[in-house]
Formats: sequence, C-alpha cells, structure tokens
Amino acid sequence: MRQYLRGRLARWIRKRQGPDSLPLTLSRRRLYILPTRVGVGFGVLLALMLVAGLNYANSLALFLTFLLVGFTLVAMHQCHRNLLGAQLLAASAEPTFAERNGTLTLLFENPSSAPRFRIAAGVGDEALSAADIPAHGRGRIELSIAAPRRGIVYIDRLQLRTTHPFGLFRTWTWVHAPIEMLVYPRPLGSLPMPGFWGNKVGATPVANTGSDEWLGLRPFRDGDSPRQVDWKAYAREAPLLVKEYASAGGELRVFDFASLDMLPLEARLEQLARWVVHAEAGGEQYGLRLPNRMIAPDRGPEHRHRCLAELALFGLPTPAKHPV
Repeated sequence: MRQYLRGRLARWIRKRQGPDSLPLTLSRRRLYILPTRVGVGFGVLLALMLVAGLNYANSLALFLTFLLVGFTLVAMHQCHRNLLGAQLLAASAEPTFAERNGTLTLLFENPSSAPRFRIAAGVGDEALSAADIPAHGRGRIELSIAAPRRGIVYIDRLQLRTTHPFGLFRTWTWVHAPIEMLVYPRPLGSLPMPGFWGNKVGATPVANTGSDEWLGLRPFRDGDSPRQVDWKAYAREAPLLVKEYASAGGELRVFDFASLDMLPLEARLEQLARWVVHAEAGGEQYGLRLPNRMIAPDRGPEHRHRCLAELALFGLPTPAKHPV
C-alpha cells in the first residue's frame, strides 16, 4: 500500500510540474514542506506544555510554550527558504562499466546573499548526499548510480530536499529532467589480443618493449591496468597517473567481432572491451570491426569512448525511458 501511494503521489507531482529543463530555479510553487518525525514529536510536546500551563494557570509555562511556538514557526520559514530560489545548473553522468557504480554530478548555484546549508539530493531509494552552497557561489553534489548492465541508464527523477535548521521540518521537491548515463560492457576476458596488422595471424607481440615510444603520463581512467600506473609518482603524493606508450613503426590492431564467434554475445562484447582498454592503456592504435560497422584505427580518449560506446549499445533496441 505504501509503494502504491508513493507511486500515485509521484505521478501526480510529475503531472502537476511537467517536464523540466536545466538550468532550473526552484520556485515557491514546486516546493513542499512537512514536519519530520522529530518535528511531530516536538509539536506534541508543545501541546502538552500548553495544556499543563492552562490547567495550572502558570504564566511562565505559557510564556515558554508560546516562545517555542514562535521558534518553530521561524524554523519552518528558514527550512523553506533554504531551498527556495536555489538553481540547479547542470546534471551529468560520466560513462562507466557494467556492474560498477557511476557518478551523477549535480552543479548548484546560490544567487542569494545567505549561504544554504545541507542541500541534499538523491535518485529513487538510493542514499542522499548533501552539500553546503556558499552565498553567491556554487556547490557540487555527487551521487552514486548503480550500473548493473551495459546500455543506457535513464535518470529522469531527482529528489532535492533539506531539513536545515534543527531538523523539525523537511522541504523537498522533485526534478524531472532527462539525464542519461552510458554503461560500457565489463572489460573481461582471457583471450590474447590479436596480432598487429601485417603480422602472422595469432602472433602476439610483447607490449611496451624497449622499442616502444614513450608518450607521457595521463590521469588514471576506470578500466586501466594497474601495471601501467606510475606507482613511484603516486608514492610522492602525486595523483594516480598511467604511463602511455606508442608501438614503434606505426603498427595497429583491429578487433573483429566475427573472430569471437565461439563466444556468446555478451562475452564477445566484454572481450572486445578488454582489448580496447588494454590497447589504449598501451598507447597503441586500434580499430573495431562490428557487423555493418567499422571504426577506423586511432587512439586517444575520444577514440576509446567511441569504441566502447558502440559496444555498449550493440544489439540493443531503443528502450523506453523509465525513472530510476
């Protein structure tokens, strides 16, 4: 029954507010406020104090009761004001690999001269993350998003809320903005990488030999091999960096979907993803051949993303969007 009522309420709010587009200013009409459990308990306590003060005609008890009622009204106003007028500038989710958690980044701006404290955000039933936004400044909230399988995760229902100050009231709103997170296949598989073009079929050259060309260091990316990490620089408190090499002689590899016909579909895509990740980590030039699709050999972050994105969406129909 509780889930049914929550679903009915969510559909009513979506129909009332309509779809949203970013940037978005949180106006008064879209904010909702109710007392929390602590607030309800505090209200019951005030009612008992009022009854006791009237029963014993105790002016001091009545004065304290009315003072706390005024305090409660101010807290309610401040809780509503803490979210009113805040601006959600952007919401983006970087691609991730299947069976790992992605990160949804929300960027807020506070046009007010007063700071906003403990602005929390969440997706569905996931745990909320909170941050403070300085006056005339910007704040960032990062949310962990589950990515159980490859494809696209649609996030079109965000909850923003606050209980500041004192936790007596909860002000919240829903944002229905279309946000997508691309999920690559897992880089998994045990087959050796195919040989360079021009070499014998099945030849497996040794990666990162002394003849390889040193390209430099780049930031660590999800899926990189730990063997490529510059651990000496990391021990000197540098960021996590990865060594990049380019194969001598301009040799390149082509990863062919058809060459893995002995494996089921998902295992093929995972093996191809592993080859792409390892080839990029080694600074090699590589291409990807899929049925009715050929990505020319190249290297670099954009090429890596292009190949992994093709694998992520391969064979998937255009799905209907569902709230997370």
